[in-house]
Amino acid sequence: MNGSSASPGSAGIAESAGSDGSAGHTGPSGSPGSPGSSGLGLYALKPWYARKLSGVRGTLARREVSPDALTAAGVVCAAGAAAALAWLPDLLRPQSPTLVTTLLTTLTVTLLLAARLAFANLDGALARDTGRTTRRGALLNELGDRAADLVMLAGFLPLAPLWLVATAALAATLPSWVSLAGAAAGAGRLNGGPVGKTERCALVIVAAATGWWTPILVAVAAGSALTALTRGGRLWRELGTKTHAAQGELETR
Repeated sequence: MNGSSASPGSAGIAESAGSDGSAGHTGPSGSPGSPGSSGLGLYALKPWYARKLSGVRGTLARREVSPDALTAAGVVCAAGAAAALAWLPDLLRPQSPTLVTTLLTTLTVTLLLAARLAFANLDGALARDTGRTTRRGALLNELGDRAADLVMLAGFLPLAPLWLVATAALAATLPSWVSLAGAAAGAGRLNGGPVGKTERCALVIVAAATGWWTPILVAVAAGSALTALTRGGRLWRELGTKTHAAQGELETR
């Protein structure tokens, strides 16, 4: 989201992209409370989280930090969490007992993924607060979110079978593609769980704490696929309702 002002149309697109790479609380037209715009699961905590970050947003705005830089920082934090998951235990183990190694790894992964989610919340919100919403920023926001998810799951590559990591990574992208397809068709942008972005981060933290690489990847894959199906069903119903409403409006004219 660069510093140039956008046209009303581009602002609407960027706002619908939301502060977390998703629709936030607006539909395609940017109207609050559009059908399907509310999230499920941990996504329901987003308004509370956004309020907690309001002071940080104010500081970033005063310092004229680019929203694009925050999007990039989120990807970097996801990469750091992946590296910590994959290699930090081996680096710590010669000097630290197993329990200490696990605790330090879990703490590092938790902090980096918390920062990744914070940056995902801040980038779009900062762009809206400072009037820097652009079409390119909306695109970068979406690409950054997908890249952060994939990079995060790449941390499992040294720990689990390649086919399972690839399956989980592919499944993790499905909910967003379904939501984007629905938004392109005129529906509200759907977010949240049962296994959305926030839940996937939580599952990776559980993996760091337990070493349950295979069960966690299975949960990511199955949960993400279920989320995509759930969103698809909701969008199918919403778009069908809109079609009937449009037909009824034409008949009354």
